Amino acid sequence: MERPYDGHTNCLFCRWIRAGKAVETLDTVAAFDDGFPVTAGHLLIVPLRHTADWLFMTRREISDSETLIRALVEKIRLRDPSVTGFNIGTNIGASAGQTVFHAHIHLIPRRDGDTASPEGGVRGVVDGKRGYHPS
Repeated sequence: MERPYDGHTNCLFCRWIRAGKAVETLDTVAAFDDGFPVTAGHLLIVPLRHTADWLFMTRREISDSETLIRALVEKIRLRDPSVTGFNIGTNIGASAGQTVFHAHIHLIPRRDGDTASPEGGVRGVVDGKRGYHPS
């Protein structure tokens, strides 16, 4: 099956798609090793079609992403029993930290002790906001 691609030559992820760098694919999406991994095994799930961010992904691309993420989680857990959790997320817009303007979802394996205080998880994207004390 020929993969959809619309010729965005300056897009890093479009170049990765053209170069066949995917570690796994599923219909409309592919997974790639993150170029600057937060933890070992950090992956990016990227639609094969160039689109700016998650909000512009089609329902099919979102569904394929979810299916691929679930399959990758199982593979990671089987391959690396030290993985005890995951962060899954996307950045939409420069103010949210997006630096490659081709939609992508981060799948970040987490291990006990990989940070001193993981409480608050993704709240840590804003300095000083990770730690909180839920009642």
